[in-house]
Amino acid sequence: MTNTSLSLQHIIRESSLKENAPLLIMLHGYGSDENDLFSFANELQEELFIISVKAPIAMQPFGNAWYAINFDAEKGKWSDNEQAKASRDLIMKFIDEVTVAYRVNKDNITLLGFSQGSILAYALALTYPEKVKNVIALSGYVNQDLLPDDLQNKNYSGLNFYCSHGSVDQVIPVDWARQTVPFLNDLNIKHKYSEFPVGHGVAPQNFYELKEWLSKRI
Repeated sequence: MTNTSLSLQHIIRESSLKENAPLLIMLHGYGSDENDLFSFANELQEELFIISVKAPIAMQPFGNAWYAINFDAEKGKWSDNEQAKASRDLIMKFIDEVTVAYRVNKDNITLLGFSQGSILAYALALTYPEKVKNVIALSGYVNQDLLPDDLQNKNYSGLNFYCSHGSVDQVIPVDWARQTVPFLNDLNIKHKYSEFPVGHGVAPQNFYELKEWLSKRI
């Protein structure tokens, strides 16, 4: 079911609960769309109200992005951080909209992001920790340029992260993801970090583990 009436285009899977359902918001990666992660929906807990969001920047010839990435070999890989912050705040606004539009529990929200969507999930939760409860960050990393200066002053006691990465990821180096653990430890944020022997993707055992992790937290 597609909904275009809110600020971001999205598709939904209804919850088995009539109201106050735990909400799972999916944020896809660079060059993909809202149908990508939605393939997980049928395998996830039926009480979850699932929303898979389409990133706002259309790419050619197809696909969407949350922010531009420049792959110029001379300059190295470069991200448009201002565009990324704008998308981070757009997702925050979207969360406020969906908690009014749908019968979901605004105090039980999980973000599930892959790659660029994962980077934004980190950024949103660490900037606005009051908005979300759980974060599932797949094949991403913490881009500290998207975070506020007052991290140490924020209350992260309600947050919980599941972070995973492919040990042979050719798109986002696993070393970048490994820096997440000391970073989250420094802020005393609850988390689990796992690696799987795959590239830039989600291994079946990775999916089973995140599903089990989530089932204990919704």
